[in-house]
Amino acid sequence: MLEAISSTAISAGQAATRATEAQAISPAATAIQSGDEVGFDSVMKQVTTDAIGTLKAGEAASISAMQGKESTRRVVEALMSAEQALQTAVAVRDKVVQAYQEVVRMSI
Repeated sequence: MLEAISSTAISAGQAATRATEAQAISPAATAIQSGDEVGFDSVMKQVTTDAIGTLKAGEAASISAMQGKESTRRVVEALMSAEQALQTAVAVRDKVVQAYQEVVRMSI
């Protein structure tokens, strides 16, 4: 009985992980994988839009929690996702600035 329950829980957990991973793939990444031509600017725009949406979702979850409408677990998940999106955006910004500085230092 315990084995049946644990195998059901594992299967449900794996299904949830697959669903989360499928949602995490952005349309721009899907287009790149399918061979469609996508420019750097459109990929950056999509990443930026996704990050802003994640930050807004975290903020909305926090407000809902203060009003007593959202569970603590959901708020923590939303805030962790928002924090990860912000850290990614900062890392990308830093790399772009670093690349720009290298280009500026090049001799013509």
